[in-house]
Amino acid sequence: MTSLNFFRNPFRHWFGDEKPTVPVKELRERDRRRMLRHFLCLEGRDRLLRFGSPVTDEQVTRYVQSIDFDRDMVFGVYNRVFKLVGVGHLAFAETSEERKQATEKDRVAEFGVSVLKSARGLGVGSKLFERASITCRNHDVDTLYMHCLSSNQVMMHIAKKAGMEIHRDYGEADAYLKLGPASPGTVLQEAMEEQLASIDYALKANVRAATKLLDKIPGVKSED
Repeated sequence: MTSLNFFRNPFRHWFGDEKPTVPVKELRERDRRRMLRHFLCLEGRDRLLRFGSPVTDEQVTRYVQSIDFDRDMVFGVYNRVFKLVGVGHLAFAETSEERKQATEKDRVAEFGVSVLKSARGLGVGSKLFERASITCRNHDVDTLYMHCLSSNQVMMHIAKKAGMEIHRDYGEADAYLKLGPASPGTVLQEAMEEQLASIDYALKANVRAATKLLDKIPGVKSED
């Protein structure tokens, strides 16, 4: 019986499994269906922490359908079987009067992130935040916000690790990070990260398609 484990994770034969990479890919319209699956996989407390209040499947669906890819930017991390395990939503907005004390720019950005249980502890959330930060710099945004419940330990960890200024009020937390201006280095870094993630995306998509095809052939079975 033929094993397809190699095709499920082709990089392990080159780089090994000790330090898995976390490619962060910009998501577009074609990824909306997988994004919905990702958010619907969040249950109970995980969904509460991501959205700040209990939300139904219908509300989650409306949220995903309302994402404007021309205005905002969304990033994702796919696992080896082409499942979206991490999503970061970077929403841009005009600077409000309340937030003008933190920036002189016309726009600010707010970041929300979710990671499935199967991918936690691998640095997925931190990598999504890093990608959002460099994108802000390259889009002339110098203030990045995160709003969450104070009990959201994952978000609080990301905020503290990034050196964000955190303000707590009535069980909620508003954290912001001041960012430096864009540079040739940040532009190159973002371009290289997206290129590598695109290669990873294409490989996983092709492997997924090949696996589905080969699973239909008698005597050939893939391995998860």
